[in-house]
Amino acid sequence: MSDQTVKQQGPLTYGPYPELTPQAVIVGYFLGAIIAVSIGYASLKLGFSIEGSELAAILGFGILRGILRRRSIVENNVTQTVASAVNGASSGMMFSVPAIFILGYGYEFNPYILTFGAIAGAFLGIAFIIPLRKQMIDFERLTYPGGVAVASILKAPGAGITKAIMLVSAALVSGIVYGFTDGMDFDLFSWLNSLVGREILPEYLNGVWFISLMTVGVGFIAGRGGVAFIVGGYVCYWILAPLLDVTGLLPVVNGVEVTDPNSLRLMLFRPTGIGMLIGGAVIGVIFAFPLIKSAISSMQSSSKVASGISRDEMPIKLLYIAIIGASILLAVMAITSTKEVGIVRGILMALFGTVWIWMAGIILSEAIGRTNWSPLSGMTLIGVTILIIVTQSFGGMETGPAIIAAITVGAAACVAMSQATDLMLDLKTGYLVGATPRMQQAGQFLGAWLGPILIIVLIFVLHRVYGLGSNELPAPQGEALASMVKGITGGEVPHEKYIAGAALGGLLTALQGGLGITVGLGFYLPFNVVLTYSIGTLLREISDRTMGKAWSDNTGIPIAAGLIVGEALVGVGIATSMILNA
Repeated sequence: MSDQTVKQQGPLTYGPYPELTPQAVIVGYFLGAIIAVSIGYASLKLGFSIEGSELAAILGFGILRGILRRRSIVENNVTQTVASAVNGASSGMMFSVPAIFILGYGYEFNPYILTFGAIAGAFLGIAFIIPLRKQMIDFERLTYPGGVAVASILKAPGAGITKAIMLVSAALVSGIVYGFTDGMDFDLFSWLNSLVGREILPEYLNGVWFISLMTVGVGFIAGRGGVAFIVGGYVCYWILAPLLDVTGLLPVVNGVEVTDPNSLRLMLFRPTGIGMLIGGAVIGVIFAFPLIKSAISSMQSSSKVASGISRDEMPIKLLYIAIIGASILLAVMAITSTKEVGIVRGILMALFGTVWIWMAGIILSEAIGRTNWSPLSGMTLIGVTILIIVTQSFGGMETGPAIIAAITVGAAACVAMSQATDLMLDLKTGYLVGATPRMQQAGQFLGAWLGPILIIVLIFVLHRVYGLGSNELPAPQGEALASMVKGITGGEVPHEKYIAGAALGGLLTALQGGLGITVGLGFYLPFNVVLTYSIGTLLREISDRTMGKAWSDNTGIPIAAGLIVGEALVGVGIATSMILNA
C-alpha cells in the first residue's frame, strides 16, 4: 500500500494501535449522552432497559471511521466502553429514583447529594469488579452473550459504518413521526364499532394502539424475549376481562359495572402486576444462589492469583484509593441525605450499602455472564429494604426522611451494580478483540461520572412535564419499588392483590428466570403500549423466518435502535422546550 493510499484512508499508525485516546473519550461522551437520555426515556415509558454497548459500537464506527477516518478497532472498543459507562446510570437510576417522586417526596430530597452519591456508587461498583475480570473472563470464560455480540460488530468494520447510516436514518424518521403524532393513540375497536353502527367489540377488550415507532423498535430488538410481556397484557384484556364479564365478577362502583379498560387496569391489573414484579424479583434472587456460590468461588480463586491483579489491569493501589474515597463519599451522602439520619446511622447505611454493592455487583456479573439475565431490580428491592431497616435503628426515623435516605443510598447501590455488569460485558468484548483491560477500565472510570448528572436532570425535566408514574411515563420499576416501600412503612396498599401477584410472579420466575417480571410488566403497563410492542415482536419473527437471522441482526436491529433513539430524543426535546417556554 502506497503512502498516498494510506493518507487517503486515514492517519498512519505505527507500533501499538491507538486505544485510550482523546478522540475515543470525547466521542464516547457524545454517544453516551445520546444513548443514556434515549434509553432512560424508554425505560420510564416501557419498564425495559437495554444495553447501550451495541448502539455505541455501531455509532462509534460511524464517527470514528466514517467521519474521523480512524482505523483502530480497540480505539472503537474504548469509545463503546466510555459510552456504555455513561449509559450505566440510566438503568441504575431509572429503577430507583422515580420511586421518590411517586411517593410524593420529589422536591424534598437534595438532588446534588443524590447525584454525587450515584457517582460514588459507580466508582465503587467498577473498583470492586475489576479484580474479578481475570477469574471470570480469562479462567472461567463466562459467556457474556451481549459482549460477544458487540465484538462481532467491532470485527466487521465495513458493516459497522453501514449500520450507523441505517441507525441515523431510522432515528430521523422516528423523530419526525413522533414530532407530528406526539404520542397519539388510535382506537381501532371504536372505529370498527362506528363502522358497523353498533358495538360488536366490548369496551373492556381495549383495542387502543399507541402510535410509537420507539415501542415497535423495542419489541423488534427484544424479539421472542418479549413474548412473555405481550402475553401478560393480552391475558388481562382479552382473557381475564371477558371471563369476569361472563361470570358477573366485573367490579361494581356506585352500582355500575366497571367496563372501562383504564379503570380495570387501575383497580385490578396494575396492582397485580406490581406484586408480580416484586415477587418475581425476590424469587429471582433466591434462585440465583447457585450463581452466588459460583461468585464466591471466583473471589477465592482470584485471591490465589499472584498479586491478585496482573500488569494488564489497573494498579491495585488505585483501586483501593477509589474504594476508600467512594465509601467516604457514600457515608457523607448518607449522613447529609436528611437531617434526621445522624452520623452513626449514616455510617451504618454507608457500610451496609458498600457491602451490598460489593456482593450484588459480583452476583449480577456472574448471572449476566452465564445467562445474559440480570436480577438488578430484585437486588435493588432487597438493598433498599435493608437500608430502611437501618433507618429504624437507634429510635427510628419518621417515614418521609427514612424513605428519602434509603432510596438515595439505594440509588447509589443500583448504579454501582449496573456499572459492574456493564464493565464485565465490555471487558468480555475487549477480551475477544484484543483490547488492553486497563485501558477499558480507565475508560469506564472516565465515563461513569457523567451519566448520573444527565439522568437526574432528565428525571426532573420529564417529571415536571409528564409526571412520573402517570400514563405518559408509567415508570414500572420505580412504581414497584415505591409500592414495596409503602408496604414496609405501613402505607395503604392493596395487600391482597400484591400478595396474589407476588405469588404468581414468584411461581413464574421459578419456572424460568425473569418470567414473572416480564409477564408482570404486561399486567402493569397500559395495554396500548403492549399492542404496539407486539407489532415489533411480530416483525422480528417474520424477518427471522423470511429474511434470516443475519438480516435481522445486521439490518433490522440498527434500524430498530434508530427508531428508539429518534423518538426518545424528540420526546425529551419537546419536554425541555415546554419547560423553557413555561
